[in-house]
Amino acid sequence: MFEVSNRIPLVGCIAFGLIDRGTNLIQVRPVSTCPLSCIFCSTNAGPKSKIRQTEYVVPLDHLIEEFEKLAAFKGKKHIEAHIDTVGEPLTYPKIVELVSGLRQVEGVETVSMQTHGSILNEKLVDRLSEAGLTRVNLSIDALDPKLARELADTEWYDVEKVVELAQHIALNSKIELLLAPVWVPQKNTKEIPKIIDLAVKLGIGKRFPPLGIQRYEIHKHGRKVKGIKPVPWKRFYEQMRVWEKDFNVKLLLKPEDFGIHKRTMLPVPYRKFEIARVEVVGPGWLKREKLAVTSKRDRSLTLVNAEDIPVGAKLKARIVANKHNLLIAEPVL
Repeated sequence: MFEVSNRIPLVGCIAFGLIDRGTNLIQVRPVSTCPLSCIFCSTNAGPKSKIRQTEYVVPLDHLIEEFEKLAAFKGKKHIEAHIDTVGEPLTYPKIVELVSGLRQVEGVETVSMQTHGSILNEKLVDRLSEAGLTRVNLSIDALDPKLARELADTEWYDVEKVVELAQHIALNSKIELLLAPVWVPQKNTKEIPKIIDLAVKLGIGKRFPPLGIQRYEIHKHGRKVKGIKPVPWKRFYEQMRVWEKDFNVKLLLKPEDFGIHKRTMLPVPYRKFEIARVEVVGPGWLKREKLAVTSKRDRSLTLVNAEDIPVGAKLKARIVANKHNLLIAEPVL
């Protein structure tokens, strides 16, 4: 586990820190670990990952301090702090303190979190509720226990326990609940109506939509389900409309449903193909990568094709990607 010290900027690396995509929502990534190895995972998380080489954790004080700066840049109003890691947020040792700290930042109105709930329990739900967690997006991908374990690729995963926790959240906490299954065609198509029915029976969806069904997608470094292709977007929307009609529940979602709107994005100080001076400060998230910072120490970046470059090295690097301040660079040799 690599601890991200306060010498390392929290903007620039997709695996940890803060991400601003030009809205009032700020993604918060305090940790990268995950106990599950879901067969469709877009970030190839969990103990069965074959491409990760490092997991990161960000000290609480560093994370809150940098979040406060970004929230101030965003105008200190109508901010959503969304804890959505490249793994499982609940593996962060100070998750309750993080929720509490984010909630106290001026301008923050919503603190939300993604989770599969595999390591959640009632006591932790209650603590998160008291800390001020507004909404939990709970990923339940199948109600059938055997299929749920197959999708999670984890023998100990207990979806029946997760459903009980969903009931506890909905009935006994101040946290809004949203069920967020990933629809993997040919795998869990028959399970999705059951999950929609569960949401309806739980009576969730008072402030936010009760469901956020996700389309299985293939990502460059993500896991691919053998023999299964993502459904085309047209087909996805058509099926959502069918289920909307069947259950009389909203499934086609817009950012406005969550109060998300455009807001000035943190400037991207490095142009694509620009040469920047960087210092290698740690191992990279994935194999053959290194974690680096710019000489101005205003951004972190992922240095690719860098397996032979030692930590501590200072060099020139070419920026090959800079979207949303997520910087990827390659050494200039």
